[in-house]
Amino acid sequence: MTVTKAVILAAGEGNRMRPLTYTRPKVMLPVAGKPILEHLVVAMSQAGIKEFLLVVGYRDDQLRKYFADGSNWNVKIQYADQRKQLGTADAVRMAKGFVDGNFVLANGDIIINNADMLSLLNHSRSVMSIIELEDVSGLGVVEVKNGKIAQIHEKSVNPPSHLANAGLYLFTPDIFEAIDNTPKSPRGEYELTDSIQILVNSKKTVVYNTLTQWLDLSYPWHLLYANERIMPSLQPCCSGDVEPNAVLKGAVTIGKGTVIRSGAYIVGPVIIGQNCDIGPNCYIRPCTTIGDKCHIGAGVEIKNSIIMSGAKVPHLSYVGDSIIGEDCNLGAGTKIANLKLTKDRIFIKGLDTGRRKLGAILGDKVETGINASINVGTMIGNNVLIGPGALAKGVIEPGARVF
Repeated sequence: MTVTKAVILAAGEGNRMRPLTYTRPKVMLPVAGKPILEHLVVAMSQAGIKEFLLVVGYRDDQLRKYFADGSNWNVKIQYADQRKQLGTADAVRMAKGFVDGNFVLANGDIIINNADMLSLLNHSRSVMSIIELEDVSGLGVVEVKNGKIAQIHEKSVNPPSHLANAGLYLFTPDIFEAIDNTPKSPRGEYELTDSIQILVNSKKTVVYNTLTQWLDLSYPWHLLYANERIMPSLQPCCSGDVEPNAVLKGAVTIGKGTVIRSGAYIVGPVIIGQNCDIGPNCYIRPCTTIGDKCHIGAGVEIKNSIIMSGAKVPHLSYVGDSIIGEDCNLGAGTKIANLKLTKDRIFIKGLDTGRRKLGAILGDKVETGINASINVGTMIGNNVLIGPGALAKGVIEPGARVF
């Protein structure tokens, strides 16, 4: 049976991605110049999926505007609203009228490759995709036996295996009967993993498919990791204007209407969006993505960072291993530290980021005065003002003033 339909769960806000999700759904955060969800849609469409149902909720207007009917990707996209977050099983229940046979289901915040999608579609029975990880904390883990799923454990304190649920499935219509028989979990939601366990317990086979590549994007710094993994395969493309004496090395893509001014030195992989003003005399280092309508000015160095649309870093500033939200404006001489003097790994809110180099995470419309400094691992909410010469550090709430 050929599977041509997919359901993607994209209704959640993504609280762990704050401050970046205050103004956008998690699945619309940029990785390698595209929303997370677009990477998933492209991988699925290349594997033969032609029709999609996006289950949406939080700030769904952005998804509807961006993806519309799917014609830009040569697929058909429909939408279902999940206004109350009653769990993943409840979200899948909304697809009952959309599917007419086996179908693919995926969490909208994962990135997979085409080969793994093709492998999944080779099955005719219900399949859970898994990935073997050294650290499975915070993830659902599974026990397997004889090529089948035996037991599912949700965020176990003492996980019995290192096999994580990857949030990608192939289901037969049997899943809907299991969902109808699924009780609310202790946290008051209908959990899809409980529904799958019902299938397993009723002797309906659920096999597993091991992924070769999987990016689970839970926290803001994971976006940087995803950039580092995806961008080395970038192909160069220039649709803008490159002035004489600008230097482009490696894979650099430049969007329409963008001007790269004399003296700019750009080492790929780098992605620069449309209608940007870059330079003169700036240095953009590998694994940096710059959105549309950005200005990167004279004497600025940017390394391994995500600069979202409308942001401005105009004069004599350093941005390393950081995420800069939309419409931010960094005053002249702003410096973002990205490495502790001790060279230790960086923790944010008590969480080990796993990174020795991590600058700052800025929400939208953050502004800094001249010579402002931002310490390693700083999280800054939307609409924050950081005054001239001020030092910002730690976690700064939206709308705060730092002087």
